[in-house]
Amino acid sequence: MVRLISASTAIIGVVLAAPVMLILAISIAATMGRPVLFRQDRAGLGGKPFKMLKFRSMREAYDASGQPLPDADRITPLGRFLRRSRLDELPELLNILRGEMAWIGPRPLLPHTISAMGNAGERRCAVRPGLTGWAQINGNSLLSDEEKLSLDLWYVENCNPLLNVMIVLATIRVIIAGERVNQKALEKCRAGNPSRSS
Repeated sequence: MVRLISASTAIIGVVLAAPVMLILAISIAATMGRPVLFRQDRAGLGGKPFKMLKFRSMREAYDASGQPLPDADRITPLGRFLRRSRLDELPELLNILRGEMAWIGPRPLLPHTISAMGNAGERRCAVRPGLTGWAQINGNSLLSDEEKLSLDLWYVENCNPLLNVMIVLATIRVIIAGERVNQKALEKCRAGNPSRSS
């Protein structure tokens, strides 16, 4: 039933977002070239890899030795806007439709990152990765990797429909007002299990 609801709402999301996605695709092609989409292997449910889709936010640029320039030198003004507004993640609606992601859950990480987490990585992959999640509304890029993992594991152990609704509403607030660290949420995770990140 949950999977059916996710797929149905993803279809609605794709239809509603289609005009915006088309405009963004044209803008990206005009300013950064093709391909318009960024595809990368990420770890899904049970650690199974899948191709995550995002809009490109960086141009291709290399130094004299042929190595890519740092991200800060490659990201474009449009790319910064896409990341700040999270519009770069709209193509992930297709990942939700295909059953590779959910609306809510830990953000999908690289397979080798999950492997390096050991048992904590396995526990994190007990649910589908999400378009948004508990770590994303409680600090996201302002958090350390350890703090994000702690929040993700707390979500895996405590997820429920009411919490998911709260995360959706809080995601809208973050998009509008920006990110800020929620110390209370971090303290709750640490109090529940001081060795959670092991």
